[in-house]
Amino acid sequence: MKHIGYRTLALASALALQAPNAMAQLAEEEDLAMAYGDKSFVTIATGSRVPVHRAPAVATVITAEDIAAIGASDLDEVLETVPGLHVARSTQTNGPIYVIRGVHRDANPQVLMLENGIPLSSVFSGNRGNVWGGMPVDNIARIEVIRGPGSAAYGADAFAGVINIITKTAADIGGTEIGVRAGNFKTGDAWVLHGGKRGGLEVAAYFRAGTTDGQRRTVRADAQSGWDRTAGTSASHAPGPIDVGRKAIDGQLDLAYDKWRFRVGYKERDNVGSGTGVASALDPTGSSYSQRITSDLTYLNKDFARHWEVTAQASFMHYKEFSDLTLFPAGFRFTPVSPVFTDGMIGNPYKWERHGRFNASAFYTGIADHRIRLGAGTEKAEIYKTRESKNFNPDFSPIGTGSVADVTDVSDTAPFLRPHSRIVRYAFVQDEWSFAKDWTLTAGLRHDRYDDFGGTTNPRLALAWEAAYNLTAKVLYGTAFRAPSFTEKFNINNPVQIGNPNLKPERMKTLEAAVSWLPTERMQLSVNVFHYEMRDIIQLVGTTYNNTGEQKGRGLEFEAAWDATKNLRLAGNYSLQRSTDEASGEDAGLAPRHRVYLRADWRFTPGWQANAQVNWVADRKRAAGDTRPEIDDYATVDLTVRTLRGRDKWDIAVSVRNLFNADAREPSPWGMPFVALPYDFPLPGRTFLAQAGYRF
Repeated sequence: MKHIGYRTLALASALALQAPNAMAQLAEEEDLAMAYGDKSFVTIATGSRVPVHRAPAVATVITAEDIAAIGASDLDEVLETVPGLHVARSTQTNGPIYVIRGVHRDANPQVLMLENGIPLSSVFSGNRGNVWGGMPVDNIARIEVIRGPGSAAYGADAFAGVINIITKTAADIGGTEIGVRAGNFKTGDAWVLHGGKRGGLEVAAYFRAGTTDGQRRTVRADAQSGWDRTAGTSASHAPGPIDVGRKAIDGQLDLAYDKWRFRVGYKERDNVGSGTGVASALDPTGSSYSQRITSDLTYLNKDFARHWEVTAQASFMHYKEFSDLTLFPAGFRFTPVSPVFTDGMIGNPYKWERHGRFNASAFYTGIADHRIRLGAGTEKAEIYKTRESKNFNPDFSPIGTGSVADVTDVSDTAPFLRPHSRIVRYAFVQDEWSFAKDWTLTAGLRHDRYDDFGGTTNPRLALAWEAAYNLTAKVLYGTAFRAPSFTEKFNINNPVQIGNPNLKPERMKTLEAAVSWLPTERMQLSVNVFHYEMRDIIQLVGTTYNNTGEQKGRGLEFEAAWDATKNLRLAGNYSLQRSTDEASGEDAGLAPRHRVYLRADWRFTPGWQANAQVNWVADRKRAAGDTRPEIDDYATVDLTVRTLRGRDKWDIAVSVRNLFNADAREPSPWGMPFVALPYDFPLPGRTFLAQAGYRF
């Protein structure tokens, strides 16, 4: 293997191993005061609370207490701790790619993200939006992650995995909290949370505003560097810093009364930097804006009738995304004889989306040893407006001299996409059958009918055996699908990426086996193995999207947690995967084959806790055809010291991420006629962060 930062690992291990010696000085009878929250149940697997070890899925639960312990300020930092999940980086505004079990695609539509069980997906690209801009963690109560297929429960895009973000309720907050956070890169946040009850009405409110210039690590060469060599120009801004700055506003109001709950949320990202450039050419002046408004109304009656629990939900999401970009800088041209773009190749795509959903489901328990769930729903998703201005023609030739003055509104003549809509109707059934002592069989089936490509049916089966009071084994099988995005179906006026209205959904089937064991009261162990097959993968053939790809993968994931003493908890996980591109017979590339995560939580004095974590990412292969050397492995170490939540009204935390300033990089995609980012995506160096919160 490549260099993996052995010095880093050794120093971090020494730090963790010194903890027991120091803790020997503490009173042995002192209780462990670290609260990790209730991680024993999960709701994402079946739609109701079930024990994690018996859930019909391989699931991970992360609580607000976990998030605070590791000093995380953004969702990506939390998800990197999940076994089998790695956070890579995209060419689109340096957004996150949640790589689950080796499934790595730049737009990342194969992972479904939910907020309180409701999808956040953009129909344009099938992901969370190309201008994501991060998600703060201050209002997160729990995160539940399924690795593996979830289409039998959630439909489209629950393909490689599902991530459900559960926000805080009035009971979770229990009063009012204000907080501030500051760090290097001119990073600053401020937030307020309030949760209370007035009569029968429960109110939870959250507001946060923040800004950052983002990390400024150097991009040594970019796509324009390649065009400079081809065309004899010198227009590139490389070497130059990556641009990941942004301004952010987040808010949510949660009202609950009796059997009803109403939520409305707001997420705005402004001046979002273009990362390494959306065309992989540094764009120091480009910026993007996104706004997401969500609302949902839920009715839940656990005693609707004898043996019946009923839920009905209506939700709406409005999403808009504006980008003002210089794709290639001033002085750019394709060949030595091509016209020069005086002010660079400029493109400004704008789009507006609407999503309306309604669903109803019911649990029936009137048959002995069965818990049956029935449900149906519908969704309308649409891009109802697009707008585009640019200074180049569909064949990439400049309009006029390619100046700012030549930027032309082409919304009615040659836009990147015209308005389109999609209607989905679905129905599902699921049965949890305890057919014998200690044995549970969960069987589910869901059918989705799309008005633009037809129907798809996805089953799942899960057999769980509680072999002993401390040992559970389960075998799982399921299928999943990923609906083609509007970009893949309807893209126009782009000579290198043309949509195909005849696309079918991508498909996957997965077989898994898992074991959970508690050998002692202080230790938890679990391991699972998996095998999956993907087919009809949507990818470009020449310049048009087609269903052509196939990928197979296999691997294992191991987790352990040990309360070594009354004041020290050690935990970690190891992930191994092998994914093969069937067309080339080679590794599918880009995703780590090995990943190790280690964590130590130490209460070194009453009221204070230290956390150390190590993340080792190793053995990432290049994509087929990419002749660059394999990308180096890396290991990062994070440290956090914080006060424990108790009677004190103040909470204080100080964190250092990437303590040893490792040169960590994520692999960039391969393409012709040259590799656009030959030295890959640089990750942040050493980062300092301090925060303080006051509760009253």
